[in-house]
Amino acid sequence: MTAYDTGVLILRVCLGLTMAAHGYQKFLGGGRIPGTARWFDSIGMRPGIVHARLAASSEIGVGLALAFGLLTPIAAAGFVALMLVAAWTVHRSKGFFIVGEGWEYNLVLAVGAVSVATLGPGRISLDQLIFGTDRVDGWWGFGLAVGLGLAAGVGQLALFYRPPAPARS
Repeated sequence: MTAYDTGVLILRVCLGLTMAAHGYQKFLGGGRIPGTARWFDSIGMRPGIVHARLAASSEIGVGLALAFGLLTPIAAAGFVALMLVAAWTVHRSKGFFIVGEGWEYNLVLAVGAVSVATLGPGRISLDQLIFGTDRVDGWWGFGLAVGLGLAAGVGQLALFYRPPAPARS
């Protein structure tokens, strides 16, 4: 195993488990799915209950897939879609920096996942075990992660995002 394989493994596991933890928190933390559904409704992602379940499941699924290096470009596309929707619906109006609830964190997660899809999952991955050198990475991994992720995120926003009307003074 090379330093490259070790570095990609560390990055994959960190990004993947971070995303999976976000999904887990939606299922079992604080307000659980009903609270998350109310929050989704409040930001304009309707129906909230559907998006709460889909977001939580997707975060766990793509997070674990990236952590294990399974279908890596598709998992990375999930990161792009999830983070695009989060950045647009919640963080866009708050600027860049996370300390002000901006979209900085969303960008880092999405770009990190796309980087892994581009570099490939490394030797210690399910993709390597299943596909060997026939796995998709490089420019194809990049294109699949970015293209599919943007299409899914933009599609979800177009179909389901109905922002609340601004409060009247």
